[in-house]
Amino acid sequence: MDHIDAVRTPASWVVVGLDNGGTCNNATVLDATGQFLVDRLVENPSRVQDGPESAIEALAVAFAGILELTGTPRSLVRAVGLDTPGPATAAGVISSKGSTNFSQTSWHGFDIRGALQARLGLPVIYANDANAAALYAHHRHFGAKAVQASSVAAIVGTGLGGGVVESGKVVSGAAGMAGELGHVQIPLHGVLEDDQPLPRCNCGFEGDVESIASLTGIAKNLLPYWFTRFPDHPLAQEPIGQAAKALRGYGEKEDPLALAVFGQQAKAIGKLFTIAANFTDPHAYFLGGGVVEAAPHFRQWFLDVVREHTQLRQEQQQAATFELVPDLDMAGARGAAVAALDTVAG
Repeated sequence: MDHIDAVRTPASWVVVGLDNGGTCNNATVLDATGQFLVDRLVENPSRVQDGPESAIEALAVAFAGILELTGTPRSLVRAVGLDTPGPATAAGVISSKGSTNFSQTSWHGFDIRGALQARLGLPVIYANDANAAALYAHHRHFGAKAVQASSVAAIVGTGLGGGVVESGKVVSGAAGMAGELGHVQIPLHGVLEDDQPLPRCNCGFEGDVESIASLTGIAKNLLPYWFTRFPDHPLAQEPIGQAAKALRGYGEKEDPLALAVFGQQAKAIGKLFTIAANFTDPHAYFLGGGVVEAAPHFRQWFLDVVREHTQLRQEQQQAATFELVPDLDMAGARGAAVAALDTVAG
């Protein structure tokens, strides 16, 4: 990957990757040879809370800014890859029920891909943000062998996103909602304590992965129980939302309550990966998101617990690997760019 100490013009055509988030957009450029022209986070405000019109304009600003930064003529851009949080269809239409990031009524059923395509006058290829991160992790890990390999990725954030990649391409499904791994219901023996209430997800399911392995799951289900076990913990005096966000810092210091909570999250993901092992038998299991954007010893511990609780047959243990999603904060934009490159080249 080229470092942009001295910005260069690519030798051939390029695609642009745009990662649209709740507060910021992140942009990158990928040339036809598979080289990223950006080696760091390049952000601007996403303005999604101001509604669709403002948000599309903010994406257009991100697009123009990344071309200027990399010295890339607009005429070399063949396509734009866009990812957003879900739920949305495979065509980039935000769910009619909205979502955490797209809560205003004006977003419900909004065609964000089509609107950006009209604004830029270029083909726009859409991906769910967790799918994009999964795709980038897959291509970065397997390189030239990506099209011969399969993987499953769990991206732990406010919710739990995911992606299933087969033969180098994201499995999107009939309605574009394949890889919603957070809403897979898992067996809870070995995960919950005997007296622990059954966790409930915002989607209405009980005992799905997101009800445990997400920031929302920590605040809604896990901390209220563990505070009964650790009533004198400093976080017990904080508002539950703030306490949930602060918990990772305690985990890095090996605080017993934090390790109990994150241990349950890791075990839940292990149960999910066990289902994946019997469903798609992937070459790699990837773990990403805020839970591993942490001190190296903590994220390695978390990954080790996930691996320990993923039940693989001996043949699968020899064939599969467990890895962290690389370049975490850039993975979405890079995965969106990879999807665009695949579409153009294919």
